Amino acid sequence: MSAKKSGYGKWIGGGLGWAFGGPIGGIMGFMFGSMFDGLQKGQHAYDPYQTGTPQTHQTQEGDFSISLLILSAAVMKADARIMKSELNFVRKFFIQQFGVETANRNIKLLNEILKQDINLIEVCRQIKQYMDYAARLQLLHFLFGISKADGQLHSREIDVIDQIAKFMEIDRSDFLSIKAMFIKDTDSTYNILEVKPSATDNEVKKAYYKMATKYHPDKVAHLGDEIKKAAEEKLQKLNGAYDEIKKQRGIK
Repeated sequence: MSAKKSGYGKWIGGGLGWAFGGPIGGIMGFMFGSMFDGLQKGQHAYDPYQTGTPQTHQTQEGDFSISLLILSAAVMKADARIMKSELNFVRKFFIQQFGVETANRNIKLLNEILKQDINLIEVCRQIKQYMDYAARLQLLHFLFGISKADGQLHSREIDVIDQIAKFMEIDRSDFLSIKAMFIKDTDSTYNILEVKPSATDNEVKKAYYKMATKYHPDKVAHLGDEIKKAAEEKLQKLNGAYDEIKKQRGIK
């Protein structure tokens, strides 16, 4: 089958770079079979000691998307069963975030990825090596959204997301900040800003401006308009947490 006939040729040719190699390339090779030359499993060996710097391989939209799909599959498989209702919820999530056309394509790919064994540590190492920190934070935000797509967060899925964050070397405070955007408790607004409830008003203000810079959508603008637009949700949740704290404290 040719790339053109498959319907994925434009997408595959539109930015996939470092994702062609390593364990992610192996998953893609198995998934696409002989559709694309050079993608067959095993033809792109992953060498953790390879020369060259990761910064020379900037993450593109295709790299980000396939990484998201593989990590989404790992989260969905956490409870050892995949339900049709769960896939429907995930499809709705993708439609909301990326539109119908992209959602339909992603669900087809996701169904194929779900059939495979995923070496989560090696996949996360590859993502960590080549993907910048802001993009990894956005991946984490998406994974929590997917886990909550059916209206509830499942403990086993949260455990897998926690593992992913550690393997991708996400700072613990950043993990807890994004987690607090989806799991509400008495301190969640403060956790989002990465401060303690005992923080002074001035410390809260400084924390907000620091986080606003970290979560700014421009940080992931190179991944395309869809990802940048989705990143605005993180900033909105940060703003909401800050507004709530200001209201509680009477901060002007």
